[in-house]
Amino acid sequence: MSVSSFHRRRPVNAARLAAALSERAEAVCRQYLPHGRRQGRYWVAGDLDGARGRSLYVRLRGPGPPGKWADAAEGTHGDLLDLIRHRSRAPTLRAALDEARAFLALPAAPATGAGPGDTYDATEAARRLWARCCTIDGTHAEAYLRARGLARCRFAALRFHPALRYREGASVRRLPALVAAVTGDDGAVTGVQRTFLDPRVPAKAGVASPRKALGRIFGLAVRFDRPADGASLLVGEGIETVLSLVTAVPTVTAAAALTAGSLGAFAPPPGVARLVIARDRDAEGARAAERLARRCAELGAPSLVLTPEGGDFNDDLLALGPEGLAARVEPWLIR
Repeated sequence: MSVSSFHRRRPVNAARLAAALSERAEAVCRQYLPHGRRQGRYWVAGDLDGARGRSLYVRLRGPGPPGKWADAAEGTHGDLLDLIRHRSRAPTLRAALDEARAFLALPAAPATGAGPGDTYDATEAARRLWARCCTIDGTHAEAYLRARGLARCRFAALRFHPALRYREGASVRRLPALVAAVTGDDGAVTGVQRTFLDPRVPAKAGVASPRKALGRIFGLAVRFDRPADGASLLVGEGIETVLSLVTAVPTVTAAAALTAGSLGAFAPPPGVARLVIARDRDAEGARAAERLARRCAELGAPSLVLTPEGGDFNDDLLALGPEGLAARVEPWLIR
């Protein structure tokens, strides 16, 4: 699954720009991944953020389409337009296309007369969806979270939609969903994550992709309150993982980055004295925590990595109970 796919139906001129970029694949890599290096028919770098290393491979020439990249550590892939959008932090498809045109020394797109595909803005679509949702209090979404042992789950960043459209191939159905707002440091909604629920029982729906993201989420987070200046912030992957720790230690301020890749790209907000990184107990979780801890060290920001006994901290909460989990982690969360 692509890290930064704009939309499955890209406009025609976006496809043309992606093709033009592929003809200059090495030049794109030298511009946007300057710490990488050429190795045979690939440009090799550490990750999509441009670190040194060997995890990210960008194909420079055939066989196979030039410009396609894959990150072996994160299991993500995309093309050079995706790469440019991520590296330039372009908030919309139009901004990414403008960045690509500037790189290719092409004229800017006209302000009017663009096709409907050019005006699709995933962030605005996420904000419109968010506005159509209601508080989770007393809803099927709250029942789902409480079934996971999450006594503290009534946060402004979580809402409920009773009949959200779920598409799988040519099939479309309506399902209840837990909807989480993804925000930047300024609090503006940049995307949402939808967790589709079984309408009969408080559990995830039995569908191929019960979780789907819309808008910009990479490197950002679902925020459960904001840390005071000079305080610590807990950040982890999944909503359930993070809320497990919040349930055990209610005084902690926390954020959920939603995926291992996004956790590894998370940036400590200004004024945070220490970042507590709650990783999952798998290889991806270890790599994400290591990347984030390394970034904190480069910024001179103290960090601490917490590792669960089970697969994640929700497993620990269900196994130990809130008091048992608090006894294990509270000394590390409270300063």
